[in-house]
Amino acid sequence: MRAVSDQIPSPPPGPTPAPSGADAGGGRYAPPPGYTLAPAPVAPYGNPLRPSDSPYGVPVAGPPPAAAATLGIIAFVLSLVAAVGTSIVAAVAGYRVGLGAGRRLFDDAMVGSFDWSFLTPVRGDVLWTEIAFWTGTALGIWALVQGIIAIVKRRGRGFGIAAVVIACLGPVVFGVVVQSLLAAGLAAGTGLTG
Repeated sequence: MRAVSDQIPSPPPGPTPAPSGADAGGGRYAPPPGYTLAPAPVAPYGNPLRPSDSPYGVPVAGPPPAAAATLGIIAFVLSLVAAVGTSIVAAVAGYRVGLGAGRRLFDDAMVGSFDWSFLTPVRGDVLWTEIAFWTGTALGIWALVQGIIAIVKRRGRGFGIAAVVIACLGPVVFGVVVQSLLAAGLAAGTGLTG
């Protein structure tokens, strides 16, 4: 029977290379000189790997590119126009409606009959109030939806949050301002204020 030592081949003649740092510890593979092993890239949730970030073409995780805040800014401006701009237009027209129709409304109320024809002299202002209402509604819904999209996509998130809040408060602002100035116009038109 042959000895176990006879079955192991002898090393080649010449100097024996010293073990490298990677090979010395645990018998792992060491790359040839000039090459390194990079750990496999791991992308965090929602963070894409971009091949252009690595000099070797291996995708590397990095921060997402800065998105433009245009989406949130547009939503913010739309919400301001919907809440403030249309409220001002409707309030001025509402005051003129109250002022123009106040005396006739007061006279008809004393007689006991009610006829919508008292709005005939101020029909242009009534139309402006209605146009402002529907314009504010459409712009407010647009601002609300675009603000939510800006928040979700992180494209002007702060402006998007402000747009959502303003768009939600817009109908309240519109109603309070228009009702107050319509009442003030009615009071001035009827002569009840003195």
